[in-house]
Amino acid sequence: MTEMTGGRAAVEALSAERVGHVFGLIGSATMELFDALYDADDISFIGVRDERTGTHMADGYARVSGGPGVVLAGQNGPGTTNLVTGLAQAKAAYSPVVAIAGHLASGHRYRDAFQEVDQEALFTPITKKTWTVPSTDRVGELMREAFRVAMTPRRGPVQINLPRDVLAGSADFEPTQRPAHYRPDTTPAASADAIDNAARLLRGASRPVIVAGGGIKNSVGHQAALELAETIGCPIATSPGHGDAIPFGHRLNAGQMGPRGNPVASRLVKEADVIVALGTRLGFNSTFYSYDNINPDAEIIQIEIEPTAIGRFFPVSVGIWADAQQAARQLTKALGVLEQQAEVESWASAFATERTAYLAQRDLDAVETNPIQPSGLFKEFRKVLPPEAAITLDAGTMCLQVTDALDYHSPLSLFSPLDFGLVGFSFAAGLGIKCAQPDRPVVSLMGDGGFGMTISELSTAVAYGLNTTTIVMNNRCWGAEKAYQRDFFGERYIGADIDSPPFDKVAELYGAVGFRADTLGDVGGAIEAALETDKPSVVEIAVDPDSLYSFRRDSFAHRTNAAESNPSTTGETS
Repeated sequence: MTEMTGGRAAVEALSAERVGHVFGLIGSATMELFDALYDADDISFIGVRDERTGTHMADGYARVSGGPGVVLAGQNGPGTTNLVTGLAQAKAAYSPVVAIAGHLASGHRYRDAFQEVDQEALFTPITKKTWTVPSTDRVGELMREAFRVAMTPRRGPVQINLPRDVLAGSADFEPTQRPAHYRPDTTPAASADAIDNAARLLRGASRPVIVAGGGIKNSVGHQAALELAETIGCPIATSPGHGDAIPFGHRLNAGQMGPRGNPVASRLVKEADVIVALGTRLGFNSTFYSYDNINPDAEIIQIEIEPTAIGRFFPVSVGIWADAQQAARQLTKALGVLEQQAEVESWASAFATERTAYLAQRDLDAVETNPIQPSGLFKEFRKVLPPEAAITLDAGTMCLQVTDALDYHSPLSLFSPLDFGLVGFSFAAGLGIKCAQPDRPVVSLMGDGGFGMTISELSTAVAYGLNTTTIVMNNRCWGAEKAYQRDFFGERYIGADIDSPPFDKVAELYGAVGFRADTLGDVGGAIEAALETDKPSVVEIAVDPDSLYSFRRDSFAHRTNAAESNPSTTGETS
């Protein structure tokens, strides 16, 4: 037994988990914990300017490393409430973020004390679980439980509150346990009956397609998915936001499907007679929950680590509760001879021809004029972004358009807000990725609005040598909303336009390096120069503010109908 303060015990728990980085903002409620971190040579503390962005850093770190990402809100009350947006984002991405927060002294709870808020009630809906440690002697126990819950499939964020008196108190602790002692290191395999039923459906298919999702991407299970696709001889699409689940250059890769995907992959899912949903929920971004985006007559084989996701949005013919990578390997072994091999080969051949034509047409259709248009800009990105780069995206129409316009050459190279649709994620997430993989180029794409939200983290990037490249696509507006006002509300613009300082100059004031591209011809050179610098860099690109696109036209169908019946009320629609 060893006597320690609660603060020391918390840091010992982090060391036991082999946590290499802690992102956070110092606060008086957790001074004992920070004092213990001072002596922790194996943990680097990254001091951030806002707890929200610190959570995005921990999120990016977790997604690319495969381990937990840790964020520390040093102050209870306002310091802790700033975690909310980041943890809600992490939950939508099934990212194992462990949030540690200070809490007021136990004896002051329920007295309307200074900076008091019900932190457990606040975080319960947006985490897998939240705790408040009741006494010093239980710090190690509940820290272990927090990491166990975060890392147990399906992974996700957790939050633990450490009251001042718990951190300051002392207790005797058992020797620190390693993760292998208190959490599983294997994932479930599929049952033999389920695999046999799935194999039977696939043997009889003539137009099969695999849809690979986060279950393949996050486990880096692309080899198992590709072996299955190659055995069947069928195309493999990816769910939106997971275009890097399969290497871009593989001959069977169709790219991202669904209403926000490309037309080739989307058509495959609309016409397939058997769909293997491999580690995907077939959720909102993939389908809009509509048979407009998936063949209603298809037999669906859904393989998911989360049992409640199976058949939730679409009835399945075979539901398999298992790790997607393991189940793919089991299914590959069980397949045998396909009954309609010639039809499958014809299906795949037609796809390959269409995919090749689509990629060629994508370049031909790029508008390479000034002011800069998105399609021409994305073509430049494809030319100059390093194939090994980690690319982070924000929400908003510019980043939604670019999601399937880039070529992701290896798994774990695309990081986006996914279904949470968060603006302000990309830059901070890129800093976390850079911490986890310092030798890898990291490129963060943002709009001017999102970068304006999080620009203060340039101080963090400079202070800790996190040399990412942030590309700000500046169209001087909140593009999604302005497009909807243009297309459905008679150009009655309010709150949509943004004035910002020159971001390249602001970057230099922070100690970073700034570049600017006002014409398409400037873009490639500016990005290449930014990638070669030994400091954090920002490239501001002036994009045509009139080049707007309405993604969610379905949401405003009622406005379209109103315009048709009374054009004077809403103006023209397009």
